[in-house]
Amino acid sequence: MSRIKLHPSGHEIDCHSGDTVLTAVERAGYALPNNCRAGACGECKVKVLDGQFDQGMVLDMALSPEERAQNIGLMCMAKPLSEELVIEWGTEDAKPKLFPPRENMLHVVTEKIARTPRITEFRLRPLGNPVRYWPGQYVTLGDKSAGAPPRCYSIAAAPRQDGEIVLHITRDEQGATSRWLHDTVQIGDTVKLSGAYGTFIGDPSVETPVLCLAAGSGLAPILSLTEAALRRGFKQPVRLMFSAREYDDVYCQGMMSFLQAKNRRFKFMPTLTRETRDGMLSGRIPDILPKHFPDLSGYSVFIAGTPQFVDSCKQAALRLGAQEKLVHIEGYFAQ
Repeated sequence: MSRIKLHPSGHEIDCHSGDTVLTAVERAGYALPNNCRAGACGECKVKVLDGQFDQGMVLDMALSPEERAQNIGLMCMAKPLSEELVIEWGTEDAKPKLFPPRENMLHVVTEKIARTPRITEFRLRPLGNPVRYWPGQYVTLGDKSAGAPPRCYSIAAAPRQDGEIVLHITRDEQGATSRWLHDTVQIGDTVKLSGAYGTFIGDPSVETPVLCLAAGSGLAPILSLTEAALRRGFKQPVRLMFSAREYDDVYCQGMMSFLQAKNRRFKFMPTLTRETRDGMLSGRIPDILPKHFPDLSGYSVFIAGTPQFVDSCKQAALRLGAQEKLVHIEGYFAQ
């Protein structure tokens, strides 16, 4: 067992043999930004001040040779080699403090609903204690014995008393786990979840207008955040722009209508990129954003979708005055 020390707070964390630094930090209840858990996104990049570690296999676009030379590592793949590993992590402990994730929690599939030609909603009920999570976090789901390695899926609803977990899963013909979920897993089956993970949660203490930008199943964590904020009586305007290719790809419209009817400060703004339709916007979000939000200097911005979508929307938001510290991103990487 190794020991991880957070600098400058001085807090120490046990790291079990074989665990990554990210796993150990999350088990101890601390937040470390991360998205892919596969060495691809670079969100969990941290400078190691003392000690040795095995970086494992990561992409050069996520960790450059120059960064490696400066002893910077990706904590989702890094494993301690020395008895103590000191990592630089902020001037204070991460907040909000996360719930320690749990592994292999049994859930029963109670509903399986096709939301679009490619996105299916899965509703899962726990057989034991419910998953404790912040809105915007994700779980891992898979079955290695079925050839379906664990993959990350964002939770698409705010926490509920009955512990139900809602997932929106896009079918990927190249993805063994998504094919297993769409083709093999049926209502009544038992599956295993692990989590919750991730820091796409913002700061609940911030009271600013909110702009959410999503595409495809990137709507899932946005839905969780939006539902939770409106449920707790969030007083600022909340706008949700959703990008879809065609009308059939716009899903959860019933929930959006309910949220708009119940909360006048919430507005759903779907936009289509490959067709036009009355009552909906047309065009890519980065292109039409200036027309609808010319000044984002006072907004908190949440963006979720493919890495390309996230990056283009983030750059567009920054050009319109959004503050970097108030821009929160969740990019879905191939795993």
